[in-house]
Amino acid sequence: MRLPGIGPKTAQRLAFYVLTMEEDDVLDLSKALVRAKRDLHQCSLCGNITDQDPCYICSDKGRDRSVICVVQDTKDLMAMERTREYNGLYHVLHGAISPIEGVGPEDLRIPDLLKRLEDETVQELILATNPNIEGEATAMYLSRLIKPFGLKVTRIAHGLPVGGDLEYADEVTLTKALEGRREV
Repeated sequence: MRLPGIGPKTAQRLAFYVLTMEEDDVLDLSKALVRAKRDLHQCSLCGNITDQDPCYICSDKGRDRSVICVVQDTKDLMAMERTREYNGLYHVLHGAISPIEGVGPEDLRIPDLLKRLEDETVQELILATNPNIEGEATAMYLSRLIKPFGLKVTRIAHGLPVGGDLEYADEVTLTKALEGRREV
């Protein structure tokens, strides 16, 4: 139950499943967990979770080095990669500004981002933080901080999900969808 998203029933189901597994399989699982904890670390450039430094994305010479997509965490990076549409680099903040939770800009990987922007090959910064209060605050903070660099700063569009119905969308989502409209 200590894992996120695992409630009492799921924890019990997993525990009973592990009890039915072969002992070798349980040992393999435990060794895999220990190896993951021991061998995985943050990429020194982008902050992605990796077993090599720099990570496979930062090492890829085929990537567009003129664009950096800023995400809150590694799960967001993985979601962007699944689209197979983005071919630039990333920067993982490992959080978002949240005064309520006591998270300020100094708690994020913002100084590392600013250092990366000193490289004159970067032309655009895509802010892909979550469309919630914390993500919006983080995006706004970063956009104001980075404007003096003279870079193009863009924000991912927000709006309706594909397959969604207008009647079920909240007012903020509909407003964002209207703001992000484009010519057909």
